[in-house]
Amino acid sequence: MNVTLPGLASDEDLACKLAQALVAKGDGYRPRAEHLTDLGSPQYTNRLILESSPYLLQHAHNPVNWSSWSNESFERAKAESKLVLLSVGYSTCHWCHVMERESFEDLEIAAFINAHFVAIKVDREERPDVDGVYMTAVQLMTGRGGWPMTVVLTPEGEPIFGGTYFPARDGDRGASTGFLSILKMLNDEWRAAPEKIVQAAMKAATHIRRATGGGSPGGIPDASAINKAVSHLQQTFDADHGGFGPAPKFPRSSNLDLLMRAYRRTKNPAQLRAVELTLEKMAAGGIHDQIGGGFHRYSVDDEWLVPHFEKMLYDNGQLAVTYLEAHQLTGREDFAAVVRKTLDYVTREMTHEQGGFFSATDADSPGSSGEAEEGLFFTWTPGEMEQVLGAERARWTAAYYRVSTIGNFEGRNVLHTEWSVEDTAASLKMSTAEFEAELESTQQLLYAARSQRPRPLRDDKILTSWNGLMISAFARAGQVLNEPSYLDTGSRAAQFIIDVALVNGRLARTWTDGSTRVSGYLDDYAFFIQALIDLYEASGRPLWLQHALVLQKTLDEHFGDEQRGGYFFTSDEHPTLLAREKPEYDGAEPAGASIAALNLLRLEQLTSDERFRKCAEQIFVAHAGALSSGVALPKMLTALDYYLDEPAQVVIVGPEDGSGVEALLTTLNGIFLPNRVISIGREGKQLAEQARLLPLLQDKRALNGTATAYVCRGTVCAPPTSDCEVFAKELARTAPR
Repeated sequence: MNVTLPGLASDEDLACKLAQALVAKGDGYRPRAEHLTDLGSPQYTNRLILESSPYLLQHAHNPVNWSSWSNESFERAKAESKLVLLSVGYSTCHWCHVMERESFEDLEIAAFINAHFVAIKVDREERPDVDGVYMTAVQLMTGRGGWPMTVVLTPEGEPIFGGTYFPARDGDRGASTGFLSILKMLNDEWRAAPEKIVQAAMKAATHIRRATGGGSPGGIPDASAINKAVSHLQQTFDADHGGFGPAPKFPRSSNLDLLMRAYRRTKNPAQLRAVELTLEKMAAGGIHDQIGGGFHRYSVDDEWLVPHFEKMLYDNGQLAVTYLEAHQLTGREDFAAVVRKTLDYVTREMTHEQGGFFSATDADSPGSSGEAEEGLFFTWTPGEMEQVLGAERARWTAAYYRVSTIGNFEGRNVLHTEWSVEDTAASLKMSTAEFEAELESTQQLLYAARSQRPRPLRDDKILTSWNGLMISAFARAGQVLNEPSYLDTGSRAAQFIIDVALVNGRLARTWTDGSTRVSGYLDDYAFFIQALIDLYEASGRPLWLQHALVLQKTLDEHFGDEQRGGYFFTSDEHPTLLAREKPEYDGAEPAGASIAALNLLRLEQLTSDERFRKCAEQIFVAHAGALSSGVALPKMLTALDYYLDEPAQVVIVGPEDGSGVEALLTTLNGIFLPNRVISIGREGKQLAEQARLLPLLQDKRALNGTATAYVCRGTVCAPPTSDCEVFAKELARTAPR
């Protein structure tokens, strides 16, 4: 190992520290290194070997003198009068890997960076606060953003230049100016006129603070804000392929969630069509892993055919809930099948032995040459299929999944289907049931064969926020699909987060290899509180709700904006950055404030505590401008829909033996009822424990020893009933808006 990196003098103390850190990684550590000694060990090691983030460790053997984000790094920049090179990415990012190979493993570029910059590497999933602030800077500078994100800062942390991926040298990939030339130009300007650059950077910092501090407050929007967003979605809907707008297409679940809530009130068939077609096309497309289950991050085309092959936990958690709600709304079993396939994939491939869920898998996997190739693990040739399945089965499988000798992705095939199961079965002179059995058997054979290939990298860190989204999916699927194993999986993951990430009343952001790092952000609290409420509603266990109430209090005390309402992304205990952000966009992940608003409204309905409703109102006031502007906050608009509705308080009480509860639950779970709270209990100790926490359960009984359903809206309650038909009619009732 050589810690004398290109362009730097030797440092024996640092060398000793890094050598000890490398040894401490243990035998299981597999260094990712381009430059090797004659013995095959890494030639270079930098300060990132001291970290636990999988992404940072990927760069621990670059010849670049990387440091993590810290005060020490900026103090060094000030002491040495150097600019800071900030590089932000994540472990499963394809173009992050490309820029690493082209630039950060290049000895000439590394030497220049080491001599003239303080280089900081950030995992955006571990430090979304840093990512959010500087992504805003890049978007203001260039009009676009993405990862890898490259920003050059003054020693005070103010940005002077930003962008995303840069080719290494002039002319590479058609670029007129390469990364090395950009760095030389910026260093020359800094050496020539640092005062001028600092003044410009200070002005840019002012714009960033304005852009990240939350939008225009106002009155609580009315239903016109929802109608405006729904109208926009209908106008941008792709009637041929589903989704909204042109390629690349992302599975933005929040848009579909909003449309389903709109349809529930309007019964406008165009709104339902937009939801169904989008979900159909995604499920049939290459964005959906036809063999292993789960969804890739996005589609590069408008047909959902060729994906960017990484899989993210947050996408799959949200999509499982969206397909589940669509199943409730339409009764379609194919949507329920997608939910099961997605959750089974997460259980099988993305679950830690102690219960938490891993973050992501990479788009790339090693090819025959040892070089990483995008999509290789997931794609097929006709010959590979025939080798696994035999000639006859491979023939109809290739036809069903549109596999050809030409291929649709770099000479290989992303599996997708354009035929329905029914039509395919008829063409093969099989019954639908026979074909489905054959298809399942075929998928198992292909999955087993695929499992022998070199796998894409899995990011094994466990993020509290993303776990919250997936726990919600398991809890709700366990309830709606009557699958106790799903509820058990979600409960186990929640207990894992409580055991390892909840310390002295504070949530940690991430857990890796037995230790937590970074204090939790708004998303961590909001998404996990949502998961706890979902677990309570699915199980009737008051412990989950008690945890939710305690965490909500912490969120209010340490993240709330007392002057303008709503929540900051960081707490009052987080380190101070260039700006304290209040995100106003529901993108691949919903904004934390959007989920927090819905949590507060649900807690108010459960506990009858008006303070929760008032806090939700403050969120709507704080984000009134963005809510009324279109589709920036579709998830928050679903919370506004809840607020403007008369949410149903649904209580099911069974006798101690639980008899009769199942029929009422089947009725409840078969109805799309988004604006509600649910409490389920049996007479005796279980009901008494819940009633001490929730006033709505007081005086509720299983009448005449028979399971009984209670439905209240506002101050009006329907007569209690044990009749499933009467119960269904009451649940289906919608209030005018």
